Amino acid sequence: QVQLVESGGGLVQAGGSLRLSCAASGSFFRINAMGWYRQTPGKQRELVASIRSSGSPDYSELVKDRFTISRDNAKNTVYLQMNSLKPEDTGVYYCNAGIRERILTNERTYWGKGTQVTVSS
Repeated sequence: QVQLVESGGGLVQAGGSLRLSCAASGSFFRINAMGWYRQTPGKQRELVASIRSSGSPDYSELVKDRFTISRDNAKNTVYLQMNSLKPEDTGVYYCNAGIRERILTNERTYWGKGTQVTVSS
C-alpha cells in the first residue's frame, strides 16, 4: 500500500525557517508530480508548491522567493524549505503525489496526513 508520510513541522517565530519532508513508501512503478498544500481553519486547501518528475517547480505567488521545493527521486522524497516565515503561513501542510502503482495502471493522487506549521508573531 502506498503511503506518504510528512515530517518537519513545528512552531517557529516569524522570520524563521523550517524544512518539511515527505517520503513515499510501498510498492509502485513511478512517482510523477509531487507537491505541498496547506490548509487553515475555514479556508480551502491551497497549493503552495509543486515539482514535476523532471525537477521543474511551480510556486504560489504567496510563497515565491521564500519557499523552495525539491525532490530526491532515489529516496522518493519531496522537501519544502520554508524561509522568512510569516504568521499567515500557519496551517496544516499536506504532501501530495501522483503515483502509478503499476506500469499499465493510471496515475492516482495520494495525500499524506499533514504536519502542523505554526508561525508566531
